[in-house]
Amino acid sequence: MYRTTRLLCMLVLCTAATPIKADNWPHWRGDNGNGVALKATPPVEWSDSKNVKWKVAIPGQGSGSPVIWEDKVFVVSGVPANADDKQNQPAAPRRRRGNGAALQKLKFTVFCFDRATGKKLWEQVATEAKPHQQTHATNNFASASPCTDGKHVYAHFGSRGLYCYTMDGQLVWKRDDLGLMETRNGFGEGSSPTLAGDKIIVPWDHEGESAIFALNKHTGKTMWKTPRDEPTCWATPLIVTVDGKKQIIMNGQTKARAYDLETGEELWSCGGQTERPAASAVAENGVVYIASGFRGSFLGAFRPDGQGDIEGTDHVLWTINRDTPDIASPLLSLGRLYFYKARTGILTCIDTATGKPHYKATRVPGLNSIYASPIAAGGYVYLTDRSGTIVVIKDSGEFEIVATNSMGETVDATPAPVDDELFVRGEKHLFCISGS
Repeated sequence: MYRTTRLLCMLVLCTAATPIKADNWPHWRGDNGNGVALKATPPVEWSDSKNVKWKVAIPGQGSGSPVIWEDKVFVVSGVPANADDKQNQPAAPRRRRGNGAALQKLKFTVFCFDRATGKKLWEQVATEAKPHQQTHATNNFASASPCTDGKHVYAHFGSRGLYCYTMDGQLVWKRDDLGLMETRNGFGEGSSPTLAGDKIIVPWDHEGESAIFALNKHTGKTMWKTPRDEPTCWATPLIVTVDGKKQIIMNGQTKARAYDLETGEELWSCGGQTERPAASAVAENGVVYIASGFRGSFLGAFRPDGQGDIEGTDHVLWTINRDTPDIASPLLSLGRLYFYKARTGILTCIDTATGKPHYKATRVPGLNSIYASPIAAGGYVYLTDRSGTIVVIKDSGEFEIVATNSMGETVDATPAPVDDELFVRGEKHLFCISGS
């Protein structure tokens, strides 16, 4: 009896001493799409000699965010088919629009890494192709984030197709027949798909025939397709539940819209957005928040139980017409909405119930050019600049900087917080920041 009790005690102690990875980050904005990790407590400070658990080189270019499921981390990249191709080298300053360089054949690749060590577990080349259209000088051809449900991982390369793999890298299905997007001014593609039940929702807004698709996540077959009267948009769909039924919320230049998840039927819409929106919607407590900030400013709070055109009705709770975000999506945490002014490091934090500011148009030192969206974890907000600077502030109604960190390379991807770790996809490396 004594020996059995002792063995049980030893087992309990060993279990307690072993870190238990409890949470996942299956989508570029987390499980709920708001950019919040409810249980994560990653470090707020790190350096070359502090709190960097590992970093691994990633070939090619990609700005899709990492996704994490249990012991695996997934990222995507467009790797030059010719290893000596100049696209595999650090990018020099270039023009704002299409980069003007000759298009090169790329290997559109999915990588899987061991979360504990950074060891590469597998890589799969989804397809090898030369893009049909150039992209913005600051964009690349693998800017959509993958997503996972723990059984499969889905990698979306836009016009190059959507690919479904098992967690150990076996191809299950692919859809490379959705067409070729022609994006505005050759700015390139970037919307990420969203998983919802047995469906994967794929946005397809461009200068041609825009649509939103629901594919069967097990087979890749089209379950429905709804045309969209929209030009190019880079937003990612958000799934919300209204009166027991699920809606897809999608940004758009012509209108913000909601669709029935089961049928694809448009449920409600509202105009007022600015040109070529990129920010994705967030939602909490039965209210949806949608923003855009290019050549204008708009942020609105909507009750999603309306029908038809809700502009000018009481389903629009409040709107803001200045200092709203362009590329980075808002962060919604604990009744506070954080967002940048356009692509700058000027931050506003408002009360979601009223739209009134806790603080507004506050310049964050070290932040100048923003693509990555803010995230929240452990009572802090992580703000990422394209330079690789990550400023950590308190998740609070008062602006307070806690730490300023540097990744040492460009960061366009939104970081992913899970448990006591923060995963950052830089221009050249994947980093695991950990306090343990």
